[in-house]
Amino acid sequence: MKRVTLGLDAVAAWDNLRLAALKALCGKRARPDARRFMNRLDAHLHELRTQILAGTVAVGRSHQFTIHDPKERLITAPCFGERVLHHAIMNVCEPVFDRGLIADSYACRRGKGRIACLRRAQAIARCHPCFLKLDIRKYFDSIDHQTLNELLSRRFKNRGLLDLFGRIIAAHAASPGRGLPIGSLTSQHFANFYLGGCDRYVKEVLRRPGYVRYMDDMAVWADSSDTLRRTLVDIRAFLDVRLGLAVKPEPYINRTRHGLDFLGCRVLPTHLVLSARSRRRYRRTLRAIERAMARGEMSEEEVQRRGQAVVSFACAAGVKSWRFRRRTLDLLAGEGPGVGAGSPGR
Repeated sequence: MKRVTLGLDAVAAWDNLRLAALKALCGKRARPDARRFMNRLDAHLHELRTQILAGTVAVGRSHQFTIHDPKERLITAPCFGERVLHHAIMNVCEPVFDRGLIADSYACRRGKGRIACLRRAQAIARCHPCFLKLDIRKYFDSIDHQTLNELLSRRFKNRGLLDLFGRIIAAHAASPGRGLPIGSLTSQHFANFYLGGCDRYVKEVLRRPGYVRYMDDMAVWADSSDTLRRTLVDIRAFLDVRLGLAVKPEPYINRTRHGLDFLGCRVLPTHLVLSARSRRRYRRTLRAIERAMARGEMSEEEVQRRGQAVVSFACAAGVKSWRFRRRTLDLLAGEGPGVGAGSPGR
């Protein structure tokens, strides 16, 4: 692909910065740093614009916290001003990243997402009897800074923009020269872009049309398990040699009719069901909501918000989970479903 000439002037354009501030504000209006920034919006944007053009904008200002659902992760949340910077960068650079990705890459892309990935996986599952599921071991922590910078230099020409990318990448490291922080917009796009070469290798060199990827979760379908075992060897070698990545030690090959556990669902040729892990997770959430309601610790609006968030994924994906959805809707109606008995169901 031909390198693009986007530069810092596009990132620092006044209209782009104002749009970035509005995007960064979504869901953050109550944060003190967001209020301070928006109270003097023009002054802060002028300062940010000056620093971007001069190449002196500060990066790496963040706070960290740990989440445990669905698994333990260290989240690095940028300060509000840096969130604005990240949105300003991606407003102009996201289309460039998107053009370099295959159609069957579904993370961090408009018109794609988790639901679309599941539906595409189900469509492929109807055409092939066997599947291979694999993902990357400690993916974000394993991304090599030098390799990522080299890949970016093949897409972007402007030295000022590449220097800004390099400073953002170098601001955090899980180990020397490796790792991107989970929690920032630039990290999501850089991480998705990093595996773009692997996508093209699987599709164009190995010629495996039945392939989807959602960030570091990959699935390949073929007409025999022997083909998939050879594919696994080739993918492992590519990831190791080209990107310095390793596949988790338990890649899974099975018959499509037995179902693929993928992105919180079990993908079958005829339908989707919630995976066992998702059912346990949603059950814990519903029990926590019930306990909070009983103690009077949760308002009706909060119950509605959390309950709708729990059920929306199952509804949007079209999974067979009617008992789970019925219990959740009963809870939202204040009828007390007693979710402790049984499971959220299929």
